[in-house]
Amino acid sequence: MSGATVTSPVETRIRAANAERAGAFVGYLPVGFPDLATSIDGAIALAESGADVIELGLPYSDPVMDGPVIQRATQAALAGGFRLRHAFEALRAITAAVDAPVLLMTYWNPVLAYGVERFADDVVAAGGAGLITPDLIPDEAGEWLAASESRGLDRVFLAAPTSSDARLEAAVAASRGFVYTVSTMGITGARADVDSAARTLVGRLREHGVSNACVGLGVSTAAQVAEVLGYADGAIVGSALVAALADGGLDRLGVVARDLASGTRGPGRAPASR
Repeated sequence: MSGATVTSPVETRIRAANAERAGAFVGYLPVGFPDLATSIDGAIALAESGADVIELGLPYSDPVMDGPVIQRATQAALAGGFRLRHAFEALRAITAAVDAPVLLMTYWNPVLAYGVERFADDVVAAGGAGLITPDLIPDEAGEWLAASESRGLDRVFLAAPTSSDARLEAAVAASRGFVYTVSTMGITGARADVDSAARTLVGRLREHGVSNACVGLGVSTAAQVAEVLGYADGAIVGSALVAALADGGLDRLGVVARDLASGTRGPGRAPASR
């Protein structure tokens, strides 16, 4: 993995979760839903309810990876006046309140429009750990790799069941923090079963030397968190948390987050060789 001399706050937290429990719980919420202040309070509540890492999504007009629950939330945030500066305001407030590292999840066009180096500087100034970039592949990420490397920011690339071995190797080499392991083909959203392809994909990533593989898309219950942590380093939950916030506010979000966090206390797996 590149940037081995840099201490990754996300990787450090995930390894600690794997040493102490079955693995890490990564929780996603979008900035600005249902409003900016509540989205900040929601992310803080996630950390206080057991999330090891916070994934803070930037609303985007063409969210190709997002399912209906997250799309409705991000569209509501955009309709409510979300601007990119609000992401940095939220990031600053959240990192001042909790110790959990916070990653921004963003499609690449807003970063390009803002300016890659300027964006990286503002993430650092706000206390952020780095970026998850779902539509950016390592082969096209030269500017971001350079900006993140010089600033010590984590960078999370995606791996899918259809990825070639060459693409998996590139994702492992370019990522710092973890590799976002897509559980199944399609969009985000709660599912009754997490696709068995995720287990195979994590195994392939291990063969390419991945430090941390976290599984997302479709994870929505404590039992699924425990299942995923039987073979992966972290479980990523989005739609179930967004739905909880939409349906029952901060109180319901806390209840659901605590239940999901209980899945990290399962038996887990034997430690992988690093």
